[in-house]
Amino acid sequence: MAHSRKRAPVKAAPAASLDDRSLFLNRELSLLGFQRRVLEEAMDPANPLLERVKFLSILGSNLDEFFMVRVAGLKHQVEAGLEEVGPDGLSAAAQLEAIRPVVNQLMTDARHCLHEVLIPALLEEGIEIVDLATLDAATRTRLHQYFLEKVYPVLTPLAFDPGRPFPHISNLSLNLAILIRGAGGDNHFARLKVPDTLPQLIPIESNGRGRRAGAQRFLWLENLIVAHLGELFPGMEVLEAHPFHVTRDADVAIQELEADDLLETIEESVRLRRFGEVVRVKVNEEMPDHILEILVSNLEADWSDVYRVKDPLSFVRLKHLLQVDRRDLREKSFVPRIPAALDPKLNEGADLFSVIRRGDVLLHHPYESFDPVVDLLRKAAADPAVLAIKMTLYRVGRNSPVVDSLLEANERGKQVAVLVELKARFDEESNIEWARRLESQGVHVVYGLLGLKIHSKLALIVRKEGDKIRRYTHFGTGNYNVVTAGLYTDLSLMTCDEDLGADATDLFNHLTGYSAKKSYRKLLVAPIDLFERTRQLIEREIEHQRQGRDGHIIFKMNALAHQGIIKLLYEASQAGVKIDLFIRGACALRPGVAGVSETITVRSIVGRFLEHSRIYFFRNGGAHDVYLGSADMMPRNLHRRVETLVPIEDRRLIRQVREKILGTYLADEAKVRVMQRDGTYLRHPRAKEPDAVNAQQIFLKNS
Repeated sequence: MAHSRKRAPVKAAPAASLDDRSLFLNRELSLLGFQRRVLEEAMDPANPLLERVKFLSILGSNLDEFFMVRVAGLKHQVEAGLEEVGPDGLSAAAQLEAIRPVVNQLMTDARHCLHEVLIPALLEEGIEIVDLATLDAATRTRLHQYFLEKVYPVLTPLAFDPGRPFPHISNLSLNLAILIRGAGGDNHFARLKVPDTLPQLIPIESNGRGRRAGAQRFLWLENLIVAHLGELFPGMEVLEAHPFHVTRDADVAIQELEADDLLETIEESVRLRRFGEVVRVKVNEEMPDHILEILVSNLEADWSDVYRVKDPLSFVRLKHLLQVDRRDLREKSFVPRIPAALDPKLNEGADLFSVIRRGDVLLHHPYESFDPVVDLLRKAAADPAVLAIKMTLYRVGRNSPVVDSLLEANERGKQVAVLVELKARFDEESNIEWARRLESQGVHVVYGLLGLKIHSKLALIVRKEGDKIRRYTHFGTGNYNVVTAGLYTDLSLMTCDEDLGADATDLFNHLTGYSAKKSYRKLLVAPIDLFERTRQLIEREIEHQRQGRDGHIIFKMNALAHQGIIKLLYEASQAGVKIDLFIRGACALRPGVAGVSETITVRSIVGRFLEHSRIYFFRNGGAHDVYLGSADMMPRNLHRRVETLVPIEDRRLIRQVREKILGTYLADEAKVRVMQRDGTYLRHPRAKEPDAVNAQQIFLKNS
């Protein structure tokens, strides 16, 4: 990229106060703004039909997590009587009050999208979700038999009366609140869980009459159950049955200081998650108040936690509709590219270690395959010259080839040390299983540091080469999970740089031992110095701008809510530094404020792949510094997690990140939303044009 012409130094304008609360957007409301952008993808007719259904399912999952974690945390603050307010000036109680109408509108709009847009469009394609009452007698008979053989044995109705307490309602479960009348004329309440171990959408064989060839019909499982409740309550009259869905607090606090065994403590906390405080109760619009009163009082919920919505109550279950075999209604499949230098088909017998020795390797996932990262670990496990492998594991998923490689390396007598983060929210159970399996095979397993999550994505391979010991490192912005590596955009750096290898060694010593190291050669490490080093880099851009050397900062991350970082960016903008921010989710910074953030643009890209990579670019007077890593600019990342940012030093790779990756994102018109001063987002004026630039599609085309 050509250097900008040097300008004369400029005088700094008088600084506006950066303590004004109006300069900070509320994080929770901003995060709900991201959910609105996800909904927009479901509403966008330019997306394939089943992909639009997928986005509704994602919205449902995101809102579930929002209540389990964010709303639950706010409720804890209110219950504890905490009066602290955030940078935006809102108390926890005020935030809860502000959240409810936004969520209500989101759910209303999402259900309108489903019932008024997507369901009719699916019907046009021969895909139909039917009601049992509309089916012919022969089909109903077949479904009754299905109920008796497959569903009935799994169901467990639970009564509620003076002799039997109100049953426990598990987190995220779909249930039926049932009112029945006994032979004596008394009414009774019962709860029935809709089993999630059975298909949620039951395929119905077509009778072939009056329907297009290949038409596919489905029935919601609860619809079938309600129609046959008489089988569960013989001799009694079923008066009413209404679905309800419960969300509980899933952010169980872990008292690490009091834990004798962190592994057992985490296991217990996962079990307790089922019994967390109720934070949301979703019921359908037809549920009468007398049944709702039973639920609210016995769930010990607040009436403000109740949301009346149109069926289906759980959008997450829409993912089961994606089982339909209609590739024409999905995104086109693609095969991730393997760079020529790493392709075994083009380099028969090529040594992956020798490729890395010739120069650093940068991979852009999912457009470029994650296989080379897995292959590096596999080769390290089998290579007699490799002496040790050390890794951090945050989320690896099930059936992990990465863990298999570590186990193989251990079997071959190599030193293997693995830092498994047990506190990776919602992945605790999977990580506990891996930790136990690794430990049972003799692998050195460390569970993290007291009070800190290990979020860094790092692998270190120690190899003997002649008389020399060489260290190979992999740094990633994403997890060592081969599944999400095909769904999320991330970056991988493979290098044998000596300083980075030494830094990685020091970091592992800090994580596994008692090292109190306070500085690193090249890595930026949280909570040690990442914030301070980032501050220095921003201030350097301010100085460049003041000296007439055009300052420019580009940050790409998942979220921005750190008040100190936001203030630094405001100061840089006041000095005239151009700042481009790509923030997928929550952003507490307010762009375009006169005298404060006039040079700041905030963009959010929501598309086929989840934007997950973190990139930090500083123009540095034309020298161009680029960092990538695991950290977002959030208080938890900078102060309560172990994070790393690694510098890209190969000029070829710097140019690739700045021009081919960030440059393409900056040119996006199709999927980008630009934040306005009030925190809302607008689509690009050319978003609906057939030739609008789509960054993710360009990356796919070039892969």
